[in-house]
Amino acid sequence: MQIAYHLGVHCTDDDLLVNTLHRNAAALAEAGIEVPDPNSYRSLIRDAAARLNGLPATTEFQDALLDHMLENDDPDRLVLSWENFLAFPTWAVRGAFYRSAGERMRAITGIFPDHEAEFFLAVRNPATFLPELFRRQRETSYEAFIRGTDPEELRWSDTLRDIRAANPDVPITVWADEDSPLVWPEVLQAVADLPEGVQLDGTNDLLASLMTTRGLGRMTSYMNARPPASILDRRRIVTAYLERFGRPEALEVNVSLPGWTAEMVARMTENYERDLAIIATLPDVTMIEA
Repeated sequence: MQIAYHLGVHCTDDDLLVNTLHRNAAALAEAGIEVPDPNSYRSLIRDAAARLNGLPATTEFQDALLDHMLENDDPDRLVLSWENFLAFPTWAVRGAFYRSAGERMRAITGIFPDHEAEFFLAVRNPATFLPELFRRQRETSYEAFIRGTDPEELRWSDTLRDIRAANPDVPITVWADEDSPLVWPEVLQAVADLPEGVQLDGTNDLLASLMTTRGLGRMTSYMNARPPASILDRRRIVTAYLERFGRPEALEVNVSLPGWTAEMVARMTENYERDLAIIATLPDVTMIEA
């Protein structure tokens, strides 16, 4: 069995990906794809990793855990998603993004060593990721949150290299969170490994959160009447409707943090764009690009 681990990260899709796939669980099950309710396995995986303490699980242990998680017998693919796979939010920034990511995912995959693993995650511009991550901290000062880390030195490519080094046989698929409105169907396709012809309900849920109801309705009607000729054609249409009907409060991001300047944010954004280009060249890393 293949196990697709969607690793988040924090402040990207907020469980939209797994909720959309789980909504389609019955149709996916017919194709051999199991998408269990996230609440049915997250605490189990956390406790199992702590119990195993880095050691690979026995076949009996794996089977017992899967019996609790699976509703269908012997699926070909299992989709597991949790934004805390790499770390809990408090530990997401410690001199690097998710410093223990590789070690944690080696421990997680060690729960199911008899099964083939794949990793999927979004990355996000540090200039918008850090303010949003800090906003979600509870009773934490900015100084305690950043803990001496230089925000301009943070690179997602370092995190991915760490994951690859600790899990050399696991392929990784990455996309930029900023591109999600344009690449969302391809992301869902990649994570679930959908067979040709399987149509998902809720593919436009992400766009629904960014666009006015009127705009989404007009875009849907347009595409129904003139089906996009290609992925690029669909992205062109989505871009046009987002520009016209996007909701400013959903598209605008607050990047204000103590000591930050407009020049600093610009440098961080430039670094991020260069980092994305580096990520696209990493071995055994597939980039879903807009």
